[in-house]
Amino acid sequence: MTTLADLRKSYERAELNEDASHAAPLRQFEQWLQEAIHAEVPEPNAMTLATVSSDLRPSTRVVLIKGYDERGIVWYTNFESRKGQELAGNPYAALQFHWVELERVVRIEGIVEKVSETESDTYFNSRPLDSRIGAWASPQSQVISGRGVLVANAARYGAQFLLQPPRPPHWGGYRLKPERWEFWQGRKSRLHDRLRYSLQPLSDKGSALWIRERLAP
Repeated sequence: MTTLADLRKSYERAELNEDASHAAPLRQFEQWLQEAIHAEVPEPNAMTLATVSSDLRPSTRVVLIKGYDERGIVWYTNFESRKGQELAGNPYAALQFHWVELERVVRIEGIVEKVSETESDTYFNSRPLDSRIGAWASPQSQVISGRGVLVANAARYGAQFLLQPPRPPHWGGYRLKPERWEFWQGRKSRLHDRLRYSLQPLSDKGSALWIRERLAP
């Protein structure tokens, strides 16, 4: 019988060095995300979101990235969920992508804000009908007596809204504005490559300046 202590893997697929990486972390992220998509790894858009409650207890869950640009990383959820309540009390959070097949991890830290109502409306209206009804039917993170509650809620809201459910006021998007990125590439003998990008104060020209540093594994 194999024990947990015996489970090992040698990481030898690729390398990450300063000369070959992008100076801007968003460009490096875009390259790695597209490579994960093209490699057809399972759910390349899945990311772990870590938040901290008012009593300083951390919690994590998996959400899906729905957009990214110079402003940050976007996902959508219920504002009244546990993560929504924790972000309301402490807007700092962290994200992590783990593309196992590529032996890569991306970590992102920063402050979180809600996206505009227009952005939330646009994305909500692009979702399949059952997903839009589901946003109304699920009192996310609340205790319910059984799955029948969800089924009954979905039937009720489906009959109420038919084919045009509006976006619930308690549902919409968040954007994490990165202040720190880390790119991890597995390497042989556990001598992994780690590049950290830290956001520095705005330059005289008003543009963000990212400092790239190598970290010991």
